[in-house]
Amino acid sequence: MPPSDHRYAEAEMDYVRLGATGLKVSRLCLGCMSYGSSKWRPWVFDEEQSLPFFRKAIEAGINFFDTADVYSLGESERVTGKALKQFAKRHEVVIATKVHGPMGKDPNNKGLSRKHIMDAIDRSLERLGVDYVDLYQIHRFDHETPIEETLEALSDVVRAGKARYIGASSMYAWQFAKMLATSRANGWTPFVCMQPQYNLVYREEEREMLPLCLDQGVGVIPWSPLARGFLAGGRARPGEGGTERARSDEFSPRLYYRESDFKIVDAVTEIAKARGVSNMQIALAWVLRHSAVTSPIIGSTKPHHLDEALDALKVQLTDQEVKALEEPYQSKPVLDHL
Repeated sequence: MPPSDHRYAEAEMDYVRLGATGLKVSRLCLGCMSYGSSKWRPWVFDEEQSLPFFRKAIEAGINFFDTADVYSLGESERVTGKALKQFAKRHEVVIATKVHGPMGKDPNNKGLSRKHIMDAIDRSLERLGVDYVDLYQIHRFDHETPIEETLEALSDVVRAGKARYIGASSMYAWQFAKMLATSRANGWTPFVCMQPQYNLVYREEEREMLPLCLDQGVGVIPWSPLARGFLAGGRARPGEGGTERARSDEFSPRLYYRESDFKIVDAVTEIAKARGVSNMQIALAWVLRHSAVTSPIIGSTKPHHLDEALDALKVQLTDQEVKALEEPYQSKPVLDHL
């Protein structure tokens, strides 16, 4: 049976507005890419393995859950929807999913065309087992589809009652600014949030995207706040590490593993040891302190992951600690917008 509403009074979770909307989301969002089918990626948990993480998150007061149709090719949505229905009431949770990635070999089964968006939202709702999603996000920018076509289709999805709000993910700030302006000029539903990569070893979004979001009242829900486990100390060199994902991840070496990145991990480790907390708590506390950040998206594949993430909400870094964490950073090329 779903737990009763009293858990919100008992939980120490903070709830904040998503951008300029009236929607309240927990200060942490549970990312659901790790839940779905191990056939898709060896580190992904199947349904039975996944359920305890949803239960624990909900009991801790987390009400925000992010998935995508492309995760486990739809199985993540199915597992997420089934778990949330088991452990919570529909009105208690904020369900977010995404559209863009290829869902098959059909040339129209990807991207942000009107055809694909209209087809994809119906399939996502069916897999999630819900009548609507709270947040429907474009997973990446589509260079082949006119933005007017995409924005009008997303607006129609909202008007049809299939989504309450819309959001976007990794793209250049000029692209996002153009989309915001185009929606405003045409009276279409505006984006209320942006989901960029943001962490101690990837801070390029500080240049333009985060200031743009602050200026426009757009919420920021960063993905990979722990740099895919790199900042938590779970990764050494490419192909090494204590988890299956660390050993098999081909994406991380493109983003991290520079000498300056390891210096940042050393700084995180030093501060964590001095405070008697984990690397995860220090790295996550650093992301949470940015005024643009609404709710970082955290992954959890071990019971202690959620506990440490929740404890990070209590960590207040000093100016001296922040300086030590930020000083080794060296700028990087943008690699995750495609």
